[in-house]
Amino acid sequence: MAVTSNELLNLAVQAADDKKAMNIVALDLKGISLIADYFVICHGNSDTQVQAIATEVRKRAQEAGAQIRGIEGMDSARWVLMDLGDVVVHVFHRDEREYYNIERLWSDAKVVETV
Repeated sequence: MAVTSNELLNLAVQAADDKKAMNIVALDLKGISLIADYFVICHGNSDTQVQAIATEVRKRAQEAGAQIRGIEGMDSARWVLMDLGDVVVHVFHRDEREYYNIERLWSDAKVVETV
């Protein structure tokens, strides 16, 4: 049974929250971008925490049977980009999140209230 984009969104948000990710934001990109249905954006306060958040998201997605299309940035742990298909997860180090401010770039997207 395939994982829906809403289930994948909630799974990613819950996994990030369980690893104490900071300022978790979910954006609804439907009708705005062909890249994905949702972006999940969060940050950790250290390289170790960024890696732990990304690892937990990957683990939970795999357990749910979701296909992970790619993960970039795990080695440097400054900005980990995870392509889960309909959901793209951005796990930043705090400094990089402030610098790139991608929420501003996607300001047309609605913020999604997640479980």
